Amino acid sequence: MTRIALRWTGDRGVGTADYTAYGREHEITAPEKTPIAGSSDPRFRGDPVRWNPEELLLGAISACHQLWYLPLCADAGIVVTDYRDEAEAALTLDAAGEGRITAATLRPVVTIVAGDAALAESLHDAAQRRCFIARSVAFPVRHEAVILTNPVCSR
Repeated sequence: MTRIALRWTGDRGVGTADYTAYGREHEITAPEKTPIAGSSDPRFRGDPVRWNPEELLLGAISACHQLWYLPLCADAGIVVTDYRDEAEAALTLDAAGEGRITAATLRPVVTIVAGDAALAESLHDAAQRRCFIARSVAFPVRHEAVILTNPVCSR
């Protein structure tokens, strides 16, 4: 069981008296974890310097993929020395202003020590099948991986 605590911190003194009277700020906490400062997307009156739910969901998908990919590489003898992802998600709003994420694309750039780049690339498919966050969402999650080879291991 996963548990967190969320506390709304956006009361401006009048609660939710009207749509513009309150802030969307909140804090997500869990024991022994760094708090996450949250808000809504700026399009919905949110604080742009705080994490919004869409970003947190995309971050969870990206992190889950990476956390499956790295051990798959280790087990296959692929030595990864750098992993970066520039992920994006499409948020689609309907005529009523209600939205949903309709797709996510991960763009991992992975540096490996000289080895089998084709195998390293194929392991993204295996990570995709195992990532329980991506398997839990109701939209497609794609990946467009780039594999770079660096023959020098920086250990």
